[in-house]
Amino acid sequence: MLLPEEIRLIDYLHGGFPLSERPYAEVGTALGMDEAAVIDSLHSLLERGYLTRFGPLFQIERAGGQFVLAALQAPEDRFEEVTALVNALPEVAHNYRREHALNMWFVVGAESPQAAAEAIARIEADTGLKVYAFPKEKEFFVELRLPLGNAATDGGAHGPV
Repeated sequence: MLLPEEIRLIDYLHGGFPLSERPYAEVGTALGMDEAAVIDSLHSLLERGYLTRFGPLFQIERAGGQFVLAALQAPEDRFEEVTALVNALPEVAHNYRREHALNMWFVVGAESPQAAAEAIARIEADTGLKVYAFPKEKEFFVELRLPLGNAATDGGAHGPV
């Protein structure tokens, strides 16, 4: 269960992360926490699965890399196994289950188009399943914010997502 200070931290960081010499201290000051408490809270949220990653989003293509939206059809009886195999690759983020013939969608982010292709090939080899790759053609900015603020008081604190 999320603690109220963890909910405040997630909500605060969802709006941005300070670019300064001591960003965790700056966040702590804004939230009435010390720097170590901010860092410890983030580690705990990651370890408990409330956060799946903590890091920047950037236009990887500007640095020569590539993002690829990918999908596969995981047999229901292997879904958890396939999820673990896909998520084991450091290039994979944002793995989602969908109600569709292609029931697993994820993003591959790699330092080059070749590295993205290699990651996709590795997923196919590890899972024995065909991966359908949809490389990004155009960048769109969609700011999706899902505030958790009421979760601390409505009795419905969310588990890992």
